[in-house]
Amino acid sequence: MAKNGFKILDSDMHIMEPPDLWERYIDSRFKDRAPRGITSSNVRDLRMVYPDGREWARTTTRQNNSTRGHNFERNQAIYRVDSERQWSPEVQLEAMDIEGIDVAVLYPTRGLRALVVPDMDAEFAAALARAYNDWLYDFCKKDPARLIGAGMVSPYDMNDAVGEARRCAREFGFRAVFLRANPLVNHQWHDDYYEPLWQTLEELNLALGFHESTGTGKQQIGERLEPNSMLRRIYAQPIEQMLALGSFCAGGVLARHPKLRVAFLEANCSWLPWLLWRMDEGWEREGDV
Repeated sequence: MAKNGFKILDSDMHIMEPPDLWERYIDSRFKDRAPRGITSSNVRDLRMVYPDGREWARTTTRQNNSTRGHNFERNQAIYRVDSERQWSPEVQLEAMDIEGIDVAVLYPTRGLRALVVPDMDAEFAAALARAYNDWLYDFCKKDPARLIGAGMVSPYDMNDAVGEARRCAREFGFRAVFLRANPLVNHQWHDDYYEPLWQTLEELNLALGFHESTGTGKQQIGERLEPNSMLRRIYAQPIEQMLALGSFCAGGVLARHPKLRVAFLEANCSWLPWLLWRMDEGWEREGDV
């Protein structure tokens, strides 16, 4: 379908997961704890709730009203028909055809909020990741040559993360896995804690996508800017990615794993030249300390 003679790849395309994904796909042992997606007049309502109705993963009681403004109204008009068709694989492929996209790597929308509950139980977090990946595999079956899954892995236990990365590659044929850029456990990305995962991804030739999200998670920057969601989006996404990139470059992860491929997504890239210069300067001045 090459557009203007070029084959087009979208390396960060989002799907919209059904609100009952985890209820349907999670291991039966965890079904009574599974989050439920909220449906409302907002066709892109991304919120989830606990079984008792409390909002999932909300780390602050303060929040801006996102269901207003010209961008909200625009999205309601554009996506209403897609929502009524339940964001199916057919909808995804039709949208790709309209935009002239040949192949897309798929990332979650609600799913970016799944593993961000503070002090999350590791076994439950791993079950959420497995359920999402099972659903994503079914979603991609419609056209696996064009719909490429990026699997969810849990950072709460590296044995779980390694096992799920292997399953994503060997059973599902996924080409990547993803993590939130902001560390959700008390380890920075260059800590030894993550070494088993980096080694496994390198061995499997699985790319790693760091994908940030605005409204939830243990963000080092974003939470101080609540309840202004505009400010949180402006600062949190790029700065969280800058911190992650620093760990991989100046923290030595890529030096230890030269075949590891990492993408830093949802944050633009105009900050990159300055940050690389800043890290080079830091190495010249303090790299031997």
